[in-house]
Amino acid sequence: MVRLLNRHPHRTTLESFCRFSGYAAQQRQQQHHQRGFGAPLPASVDAHGGVTVRHLPADVTEAAFSELLRESVSMWRSEGRVAVWLCVPLCQSRLAEAAALQGFTFHHALRDEAVLSLWMGDGESRLPNYATHQVGVAGAVVNQANGKVLVVQDKNKAKNMWKFPGGLSNPSENIGETAVREVFEETGVRSEFRSLLSIRQQHHHPGAFGNSDMYLICRLAPVTYDINFCKLECLRCEWMDLARLAKISDAAPITSRIAKLLLYGLENGFDNIDLSMEELPSVYTGLVYQIHHRKMPERYK
Repeated sequence: MVRLLNRHPHRTTLESFCRFSGYAAQQRQQQHHQRGFGAPLPASVDAHGGVTVRHLPADVTEAAFSELLRESVSMWRSEGRVAVWLCVPLCQSRLAEAAALQGFTFHHALRDEAVLSLWMGDGESRLPNYATHQVGVAGAVVNQANGKVLVVQDKNKAKNMWKFPGGLSNPSENIGETAVREVFEETGVRSEFRSLLSIRQQHHHPGAFGNSDMYLICRLAPVTYDINFCKLECLRCEWMDLARLAKISDAAPITSRIAKLLLYGLENGFDNIDLSMEELPSVYTGLVYQIHHRKMPERYK
C-alpha cells in the first residue's frame, strides 16, 4: 500500500479539527438561536458552581466575541455562578485577548487547546491550580533465587550512577504498568509488578520545569532474565548483588537505600516492606482507583 505523506501532517490534522469543531459549534449555535436561547455562550454547569464553555462560535470576530462573552459573564454572575472555564482551541487563539481584557487568565494548555479561567466568587480565587507534579516510576527487579537486582547506568549523564530502570508515567497509566514498561524498554527484561516500595517527593526539580517531582520505586519479579538493553538510553546494564549495590559509592543515594530495604525483605520476608495494591470503587460513578498500603488481616477489611 502506498501512503502519501504530507510535509505538515499536524497542520492538516489541526485544520481539519478546526473546520469540524467550527462547523459543529455553528450547528449548536444555530440550534440555540432556533430555540430562543439568545446570546449567552453554550456552557455546562459543574458540581462546584462554575460553568465550562467548551465550544466557541465559528468565524466570530474579536469584537463580536468580546461582546458575547461580556453578556454571558454578566448572566452567569446574576445566576450566582462562581467561575468560568473557557476552552480556546489553537485555531481560535486570537479570541484569548478578548477574554484576557475581561479578567480571564491562562490556567493551562495542552496540545491544541488552552483553558482560561475567571473567578467570580467572593474573595480571592479558590480555583485549583493545574498539575504541579510529574510522576516518575522505577522498577527494582529482584531475583529471589540469587539475591540479584537489575540496574542500569543512564547514558549522557555528567556522572553515571547505578540506578533502577524507570521513567515518567504516561497519562492514565498505573504505576505498576509504568514500572514494567520502563524496565522492558530500557533492559529488554520482562517482569511482573509485586508491590510499591517507596515514594520520594522533591520540590523545584530542574527536570520538571521547577515543579515538584514524585518518584516511586516498585518491586518487580523477573519473567525473563536475558539483558538486551537500549543503547540510546543506557550506558550499562547488569544483574548486581543487592549486598554490593547497598555498599558501592557509584550508586544514587536512593538506590543504595532501597537496596538495603530489599536486603531486609529478602532476609525477613517481603511482606515486611511491601505496600500491596488493591483496587477499590471510586466515589465517582463507574471509576475505580488503586490504593497501596501494608497488608492487614482480613478481619479488619
